[in-house]
Amino acid sequence: MPSPYVPAPAAGTFAEPLADAQAPFETGLRLVDRHAHEGSPREFAMFDLRWDLLPGVFAPVHTDSTELFTAWLPFPVGGKFLEVGCGAGVTAVVAALAGCAHVTAVDITAEAVHNTEVNAARHGVGDRVRAVRSDLFDALAPGERFDLVFWNSNVVPAPDEFVYDHGLQHAIFDRGYSAHRRYLSDGLTRLTEAGRLFLGFNSLGDLPRLTSLATASGTRITARRDSARHTSDVPVTFQLLEITADPGNRAAT
Repeated sequence: MPSPYVPAPAAGTFAEPLADAQAPFETGLRLVDRHAHEGSPREFAMFDLRWDLLPGVFAPVHTDSTELFTAWLPFPVGGKFLEVGCGAGVTAVVAALAGCAHVTAVDITAEAVHNTEVNAARHGVGDRVRAVRSDLFDALAPGERFDLVFWNSNVVPAPDEFVYDHGLQHAIFDRGYSAHRRYLSDGLTRLTEAGRLFLGFNSLGDLPRLTSLATASGTRITARRDSARHTSDVPVTFQLLEITADPGNRAAT
């Protein structure tokens, strides 16, 4: 069976692997520590706009992921867009400003949901952006379908014994990669007939495990865009991945 992961054509490659399996976890801990001890701005600039950042919400200024993925996404003008893990709401609001008729933004924390509502109102798209507190797709109606679904995922693997004791940790760590497993298995069911499913990933994540989960769920992963940057002084390659059904995989049937 061919690999369910297809590298991006004519694009960059993942940054050199980190020295050991603990390195991504330690980098994630440093990101949480930056929020706790260095603090985050209450307002920041991105896409030539000013944004509110509420306490307890992941700060997009600490990494390049939000800006990169938002710029890369092919927003469905006139269609329905779903962002999973909306954080401060930058991607959801930009989607509405780009012409999406209906935007749904979900996040597991109440702080992020409120922050998205604040920024949607600030930029005049509160009538088109619906913010919902939800663990992935759980709070959505069973029949809701979207033209594009996107998640800037919490790529850093956490051990099974890891305990979330701060809301920001949900933005960085995925215990047992259970959230990625669910996104791969359930995401395609949330699409319209011509809808597309995207995942924002980076080289702090466990690509072999993600690829294995894709095989188990009958999906195929194709890298569409990538860019090498730094996060907490660690070289990181960000990749926009597209998830599609893999007809050649028996798990898909």
